[in-house]
Amino acid sequence: MNDWFEAELRVERAQQLAEAQRWADALVELEAALEINPHNAAWHAHHAFLLEQLGRPADSLRAYEKALEIDPDDSDIRFAMGGALMALGRYARAVEVYTALAAEHPNDERVYCHRIAAYAELGLHDLAEEMFYLAQQIDEDCPHCFFHVGASLAARGMTARAIACWKRVLELDPEYAGVSARIGRAYRQQREFDLAREFYLAELRCNAGDTDLLFEMAELAVAAGQPASARNKLQQIIELDPEHGGAFFMLGQICVQNRQYEKALQCFETAAVLGESPPALELLRGEAALHLGRFDEARKLLEVAVEQTPGEARAHVALGDALLHLERYPQALESFLRAASIQPATAQIHYRIAICNIRLGRFEPALRRCVETIRLDPKHIGALQDAAVINMHLRRWRQARMILDRALQVEPKSETLRHLRSRLWLYRIARLLRIRPAKVAPVSSQA
Repeated sequence: MNDWFEAELRVERAQQLAEAQRWADALVELEAALEINPHNAAWHAHHAFLLEQLGRPADSLRAYEKALEIDPDDSDIRFAMGGALMALGRYARAVEVYTALAAEHPNDERVYCHRIAAYAELGLHDLAEEMFYLAQQIDEDCPHCFFHVGASLAARGMTARAIACWKRVLELDPEYAGVSARIGRAYRQQREFDLAREFYLAELRCNAGDTDLLFEMAELAVAAGQPASARNKLQQIIELDPEHGGAFFMLGQICVQNRQYEKALQCFETAAVLGESPPALELLRGEAALHLGRFDEARKLLEVAVEQTPGEARAHVALGDALLHLERYPQALESFLRAASIQPATAQIHYRIAICNIRLGRFEPALRRCVETIRLDPKHIGALQDAAVINMHLRRWRQARMILDRALQVEPKSETLRHLRSRLWLYRIARLLRIRPAKVAPVSSQA
């Protein structure tokens, strides 16, 4: 058997293996044939196709280019190369290929159809629509054209028109891959969650094991306020793909909402091990540890979170809380001050600063922060109570009485506030009798 005959046999075996979708085995056979005869353009094009199926688009493009070096006039190879360029995101060059083909084959609907997608990706939507209308003159019922122009419309915020185009795709081809998911995303964007779920389920019936689609459905359930449904979808993803870090991360967020902090922390830690690293991961891990009373562990995690997101007030607040629990008041105060510089209009941050100053015995600064808290939140009972106690400690009886009266208007049944008012009356009586009352030691009403 001579080499040329062996090459032909290998190409035939490669085709049989490709028909069985044994792409890697087919590639071995075809590359062996190309070693023998590297001058066959069709074999190089087949080589490019196999590389596409194996997820190697850059290698596929080089194989198409090699095929065109041998036969530069082969239109089918040029069309295929245009697709490879699209897969690589090289849309401008794809347009050049299809434009050249259009000059030679002006009645081939594909030269317009593919340019709809390319122009849409380039943001040249007027040209995308022009290509759509040119394609319609040749074939009014091309599902690909409606699919691509729908994407162009969606990119411009014309969601209703995009949905109409994608529904037309389903009329023309009920099994068109990916279009039901597109419609589901569009309805989700419009917050029509029931319709979105309907189309996601339609897509899922065709791709039952698609974890990306299941993840989108979990996100939809969260947006629709259905955490139990989201949890079920995420657990299904984890069964299909135990290394899906995103599923563990979202499951951890749902556990936090349900106050299942131990389970949340386990999910976040698993997500971290699997390489999931969204900016909020260390913050969420730290907050979960904080809720579990693991204050030093929380501190370490939150110090990392602050380094990663220095402009996130929530991270500074959480770190301050951990330090406050560890009785590291100067450091806690520093964290809360940084948070206040980012979010100066948040009452609870100012109140935390007041707490730190009370613990440090700095009563005047503490009082100023309580007053600022009350300005931002007039019904903040903790700040009202602490401001009253500080004024009593500083023997400012009138100010203390005014603040206590205001606090009792907010919570008239508070035993703590009634007790403070009774003590205040005792101090006033003692003052009238010229008895020097003991100072009230201010202790913050909240840790």
